[in-house]
Amino acid sequence: MARAGAIGKPSAPAVSVVIVVYESGPTLAECLAALKTQTFTSYEVLLVDNASSDRTAQTAAAADRKIRLIENAENLGFAAAVNQGAKAARGQWLALLNPDAYADRAWLERLVAATEANPAVHCFTSRQLMAEDPSRLDGLGDVMALAGYPFRGGYTHKDPGPIAPGWVFSACGGAMLVERDLFLRLGGFDERLFCYCEDVDLGYRLRLIGELTLLVPDAVVRHVGSASTGGRRSDFAVFHGTRNRFWVFVKDTPPVLFWLTLPLHVLATAVLFARHATRGEVATPIKGLVAGIRNIGVALDARREAQATRKVGSWAIARAMTWNPLDLLLRRAFIQRKRPTP
Repeated sequence: MARAGAIGKPSAPAVSVVIVVYESGPTLAECLAALKTQTFTSYEVLLVDNASSDRTAQTAAAADRKIRLIENAENLGFAAAVNQGAKAARGQWLALLNPDAYADRAWLERLVAATEANPAVHCFTSRQLMAEDPSRLDGLGDVMALAGYPFRGGYTHKDPGPIAPGWVFSACGGAMLVERDLFLRLGGFDERLFCYCEDVDLGYRLRLIGELTLLVPDAVVRHVGSASTGGRRSDFAVFHGTRNRFWVFVKDTPPVLFWLTLPLHVLATAVLFARHATRGEVATPIKGLVAGIRNIGVALDARREAQATRKVGSWAIARAMTWNPLDLLLRRAFIQRKRPTP
């Protein structure tokens, strides 16, 4: 496999690893230590610090001159911080990595090999294992249910071991590779989302213009998950996840598919809220949905932008979704082995 300089400009690294830091504590040190062991060496690291109080990013940058640090005076959100890193990056490819994700030493090598084996593909995602129990999946790419509900495919399921690459709906922003120029042409992550679902939205917009996302199952990271936001079921995560899920459905779903699946989306929302109720946490998702509806103008403005660039129809998008409601209920992975056609 070609190494340094094979896919980038001679004077620039091939890959720019962008890590957004916010109160990342001890996880960042382990994340960076794993990057130092990478078998692929033509990469740079950009840390974008969202006004953390723990000075973790500053300490890391001071200890390693290869790290470039971008410091924000306030928390701009994950989406805006990634966009900052993408604009400052010098590599042809952006590798987005969460500060609580620990990359296998061959992670970048396997992703770069996938770009060389699939030159027409410009977005790739990783196999994510749970850091606390690597025998279980944190995800095999993101899945979109026909009801317009995204979820991490295979989350908490037993790791199936070696599997073939395949096509998934979108890449998880915690461990993905995307061509920088394409990312920037699309406007990067939607900063109106602030945090959560911005990766699904990007993958959806890629689908709308005919671009695909390939799962590279031998590119592996171990992921803690939501270490900076208080956990996957924190009020912050639930509020933004609920609001943004609704906005992404409104923004990205093509017209015919939108009206056909709107009743399913409402039903899926009711089922999810019932689940929240059994855990005594229904107040926060209600607040998130109310915020989404109250500010629906944000989503409608975004919809006009996204649909104006659309090149594929509702049927092409529907075929990339799972139609089996059990996949959504059980969070099963949905990987298409045959390359989809628009």
